[in-house]
Amino acid sequence: MQTPYRKPGKFSHIKPDPEITQAKFDELASKLDRLKNKTRFKAMEEVRIQAENGDFSENASYQIAKGRLRSINQRILDLENQLKVAVIIKTVKNPSTVAIGTTITISHNNKTKTYQILGSSETDPSRGVISYKSPLGQALMGHRVGDTVELLVNNQVKIYKILVIE
Repeated sequence: MQTPYRKPGKFSHIKPDPEITQAKFDELASKLDRLKNKTRFKAMEEVRIQAENGDFSENASYQIAKGRLRSINQRILDLENQLKVAVIIKTVKNPSTVAIGTTITISHNNKTKTYQILGSSETDPSRGVISYKSPLGQALMGHRVGDTVELLVNNQVKIYKILVIE
């Protein structure tokens, strides 16, 4: 029987951002350890139990258990590769320009907001964490305190002023 060829998904070619904090690195390492030492063994045991139930071609629960084990193994490979290429973001004391790992305070329309600029795998705008690859992050990179940055959003130019860089 020939296995069907499936086109890769829309975002399958995008590699994870290697820029991560030490905390994110530790979180991924613990997740990898948990997958390798606990989750995979449970899935392997489930496959073994289902294999004892007879014919593999008509055993749906065996096929499901095998699929679950394959996805766990793939996740382990993905995490190992991500940790292998990871670049730990180093924070700089008293930075003079906006860079990865800095926390900045900007003003826009008489409102101030504080953002931390990190890699794209750790973004959470609701908590004030934006990516250096985001439009605002890219526009702010390399600028100093007092600089104004123009950003085109929905055919409107928005002006941001950098107040503090930490």
